[in-house]
Amino acid sequence: MLIRRASDIPSSEITPENLYHDRREFIKTASAVLGIAAATAVLPACASSPTTSAASGTPQSKPKGAYDTDEKANSFEDITSYNNYYEFGTGKDDPVKNANKNFKPKPWNVTVEGMVKKPNTTYALDDLVKGFTMEDRIYRMRCVEAWSMVIPWMGFPLAELVKRLEPAPSAKYIEFKTVYAPDQMPGQRGGFFGGGLSWPYTEGLRLDEAMNPLAFIAMGIYGKPLPNQNGAPLRLVTPWKYGFKGVKSIAKIRFTDKQPLTAWNEAAAQEYGFYANVNPMVDHPRWSQASERRLGEFYRRKTLMFNGYTEQVAQLYSGMDLRKFY
Repeated sequence: MLIRRASDIPSSEITPENLYHDRREFIKTASAVLGIAAATAVLPACASSPTTSAASGTPQSKPKGAYDTDEKANSFEDITSYNNYYEFGTGKDDPVKNANKNFKPKPWNVTVEGMVKKPNTTYALDDLVKGFTMEDRIYRMRCVEAWSMVIPWMGFPLAELVKRLEPAPSAKYIEFKTVYAPDQMPGQRGGFFGGGLSWPYTEGLRLDEAMNPLAFIAMGIYGKPLPNQNGAPLRLVTPWKYGFKGVKSIAKIRFTDKQPLTAWNEAAAQEYGFYANVNPMVDHPRWSQASERRLGEFYRRKTLMFNGYTEQVAQLYSGMDLRKFY
């Protein structure tokens, strides 16, 4: 009998971990820690007709939500062991090795600044998200290095958080910063291990982008709390943009009328623009963006404009030169 090591088996042959495995336990934890009164509500994806995996015999749900892709999700192992998170190193396997040594995502506070009803206010995480319903969404996620994943996130629409914080009418942008904790994040101590970026990591969106229903704050994957290497305890998800736009471990939010200087735009403006929209017609200076490889698959596939979310987001950029505003 031929015995294959787990490392020899492509993820395409592995049945992904049940999307709702341990979901009850996560909801129980979310309710206790975050004070989410309505955490038992679910997306349409949760209510879809279950099927049975022949490989595992476990019930699996085909996504049918308004924002879900129907593509096969990557495995939990894929999603949690192959990451970009320079605060923990530049190698794809550095985050899983280093983020679980000293990093502490509990307790957690988020400071809100700028053009907002209550500026310079620090919120405990449970107060910031209290009352939000946790939703499941399965998104395609595209990395600039021409690889991609399909990830089942759990969290809430960014628009809900923006509404709660009540930005001023003159605010045009929202800026996010990762926590600055060099004692816990070795990449923030400087040198090549951190990729030469300025810390804390900064990202931003136009407010109309932030209010788009696709924009999401993730607090979990596969129905479990977000692992450290994936941006615990909360991170930004913008599935029509490249993955570096997904700022992790958010500790500061600022509303402003000026476009924020983002981490990668500051580090290499000729390579990384503010918008970071997936556009197969605009190549990165060092590689083509016309195709991508789904993690765990051998073949490449054609890159879709806005990562396949054109219908939902193209109107945000009507009349813009997307080669200039890349």
